Amino acid sequence: MHVVVIGCGLAGVTTAYFLRRSGAEVTVVDRAAGPARETSFANGSLLTPSLADPWNAPGIFTRLFKSFGSADAPMLMHAKQIPGMWRWGLRFLANSRHQKFEESYLHNTRFAIFSQQTMAEMRAETALDFGYTDSGILKIFEEQSALDEAVKVAHWLKQVNIRHARLDVDQLMETEPALQPIRDRLVGAVHYLDDEVGDARLYCEALHSLLSENQVNFRFSEQVLDFELKPHGIRAVRTPSGRLAADAFVLAAGSFSRGLAGKLKLGIPLVPAKGYSITVPVSENVPRLPVVDDTLHAVVVPLGGKSLRVAGTAEFAGFDTTIRQERINNLIGLLGRVYPQVDIGGKGLEAWSGLRPMSPDGRPILGGCKLDNLFLNTGHGALGWTLACASGRVVAEQTMGEALSYDITPFQLSRF
Repeated sequence: MHVVVIGCGLAGVTTAYFLRRSGAEVTVVDRAAGPARETSFANGSLLTPSLADPWNAPGIFTRLFKSFGSADAPMLMHAKQIPGMWRWGLRFLANSRHQKFEESYLHNTRFAIFSQQTMAEMRAETALDFGYTDSGILKIFEEQSALDEAVKVAHWLKQVNIRHARLDVDQLMETEPALQPIRDRLVGAVHYLDDEVGDARLYCEALHSLLSENQVNFRFSEQVLDFELKPHGIRAVRTPSGRLAADAFVLAAGSFSRGLAGKLKLGIPLVPAKGYSITVPVSENVPRLPVVDDTLHAVVVPLGGKSLRVAGTAEFAGFDTTIRQERINNLIGLLGRVYPQVDIGGKGLEAWSGLRPMSPDGRPILGGCKLDNLFLNTGHGALGWTLACASGRVVAEQTMGEALSYDITPFQLSRF
C-alpha cells in the first residue's frame, strides 16, 4: 500500500513513522526545504498533558474585547481578520461554555497521556536523540488568589490521573534554585510532575534521518498544487514535478491543510494563530525545569543545558508570519521577569514565529472524511508536540485499516 503524506512537520513525519512501521510504502511531500521548517521549528518544546486546555476558556470574549489591539495582549486579534473569521469565531465562542470547554479539556488531556505512552514506546524502539527530559513543569505565581485557583484546576485534573504537587516558596526554591533572584515576588507554585520536554525540530530531523534509512521517500521544496480525483476519493496529487499517485493520502499540512482541503471541496474549520518564540544561549546557572507564566500564555524552557526557549502568545493575523518586535519584546520581558540574572543582551538571540492550526473547540482534527482514502492529521493548535505521537499513530492505523489503539471519535471532522 502506497501512502502520500502531505507535510513534514511533527504530524506528518510521525504519521510516516507509524505507516512505515505497519509496512506501507510512504512518500512525504513538503513545500519547505527540510523537515520541521515551519510551525514545528521552534515551538515551546513541552509535552504537557497538564496544559491541554483549549484557549477558549469561559470568559474568553471579555478578555479578547479588553485586549483588542493591545500589543502586549496574550491573544491579539487584528481587525482586518474578523470578517474572514466570523463563522469560526462563533464556533470558538460557543465552545467556551463551561461544559463544552471542560469536555474538550478532558478529551485533550486523556489523548495527551496516551501520546506520552506512545512516545515512550517510540523512544525505546528508536533511541531518538532530541533533548528529552521528564522532570515536569512549574507554574509559578505572584498572587495568592491565582495560586489557589490553579490548585483547584490541578485537583480537578486528578480525575484523569494528572499528578501535581503544591509548593510553598521554600519548596519552590529547592526545586528550582534559579528562581532565587525573584523569591520575594513569589507566593508558590504548582509542580506538574509528569510533563516532559523535547526539542520538536530535533525530533523531526532525527525521525527524518531514521525513515530515510528505511525506504521512506521525502520530496522537499515541492508544493502540492492540486488533486486528481476519482469516485469517492483521490487518485493523485499534482506538484510542480508532476503527478504523484497513491492508494491513500494523509493531510498533515498544519494551517495550510484548510486551503488544500478547499481544493477538494472539503471544509475544515481551521484558522492560523501565530505563535512566537525566542531562543537564548545560556552558559551558567541554567534552570532545571520549564516555568509557565499563565498571564502571558508563555513558557520558559531549558533546552539541552545550553539555551532557554521562551514561547507563547497568540496573534490572529492570517497567514502573515512577520516577526513583530513588540511581540518579541513581550517574551524578552517575560524572560527578564522570571530570570533577571540571564544576560539577554541580544547576542545570539533567535526569534521565530509560526502558524498554529486552531480548531474552534481546541481539539485536533483526525481521521477519515467524506473522501474514502483521505485522512486528516491537523488542527492541534498549541498542542502539536504534545499530541504528535498519539495523532500519528491512530491516523496511520486508520489509514492502514488496522484496529485503532485509541478511540478518535471526539477528534473527527464530523463533529462540526
